[in-house]
This record gives sequence, C-alpha cells and structure tokens, in this order.
Amino acid sequence: MSNGLPLEWLLRRLIDVPSDFLDPPRRGREGRVHVAAVVNDMLTRHGETTPPALLATLSGDLLGVSAAQLTLSAVLAWLLADERWLAAGAVPSSMPALFTDAIPALAAEADAARYVFEADRREELARTVLARLALLPEGETAHQAADRLASVSGVERRRLLEASRAAEERARAIREALAAKAAAESADKWTRE
Repeated sequence: MSNGLPLEWLLRRLIDVPSDFLDPPRRGREGRVHVAAVVNDMLTRHGETTPPALLATLSGDLLGVSAAQLTLSAVLAWLLADERWLAAGAVPSSMPALFTDAIPALAAEADAARYVFEADRREELARTVLARLALLPEGETAHQAADRLASVSGVERRRLLEASRAAEERARAIREALAAKAAAESADKWTRE
C-alpha cells in the first residue's frame, strides 16, 4: 500500500456530492439518474473501459440490484471522478471492482444518503475505497488505516457478529452432542448392571 489522499479531502468531497446524485436511480421508466452512464463516464475519464457486466448491473434492469446499491454507485462515481486519484497512484483497472464487490455490501448496511450525511458512514466509505485501491490515508500507516476502517465499518461489524453467532451455534451443538453422549453412556451403564 502507498500513501494516498488526505482523508479530510475525501470526506469533504463526499459532503459536496451534488444532490442530483442522490436522486432515484433510473430503473425502467422510473427514476432520474442513469447510474451506468455516470460510472462509465468516470471510468472513461480515467482511461478505463467499463466491463459489460458492470454496465448491465448498473443499468437498473437486473433483479437483485437495489436502488440503494445504484445510488451509492453514483455517489462513488462522484468520489472517484477527481484526477487526484490517479496522482495518488490509484490504478483505474481496479476501480470497477469497487462497484461489484464493495458497494453491494455497503449498500446492504445503509442507504447512500447516510454515506453522504453521516460522519461515520462517510468515513467508512472513504476508507473502504482507499483500502480497496491499495492506498492509505495520507499520514497513516497500514496498521492505523486498517484499525480505523475496522472500527467504523458496518460491514466489518456485521461480519464479526455473524462469525460470533456461528461460533455460538457450533459451541451449542457441541454441548448438546456431549450431553447426548453422556446420557447415552449413562443409560448404557444402567442397562449393563
């Protein structure tokens, strides 16, 4: 990872998202924002070709792609549209993966407006983008950046909660199996005597 952009600049850029980007995404004949076009324009500006699968996902016609995911994709395109990303060392070919990997998970946690108007969600989005592009916030070490992302990440909290629930379920299953085995051994002992 290399040092990237000042976190304050990224947060300010998110605060300054034009309100049009938060309008309902175009889906069929409904909505206003053509998210696929917005993302395609941003990637083209950085010299990158938009993968057809990404265009299909962002067109708004696919089932399973939520309006929150589309709107957050438009917000991300705004964030990435600045030339400072390239100057900081961002590789444009890694940008499409943000829309297919990071955005669905983030959109499942909160709607796009929260990533613009709430300080913790704004920081989560900025730090997630930096991490996925293998960049560090200016002035932070890799350890500091990872630690801070983990502390503000709703996605990380959900992952830890699910891991904790799975561990509790495994422990419960083991306790039940041990109790059943002990009961069977006890019953077997009584039948032998």
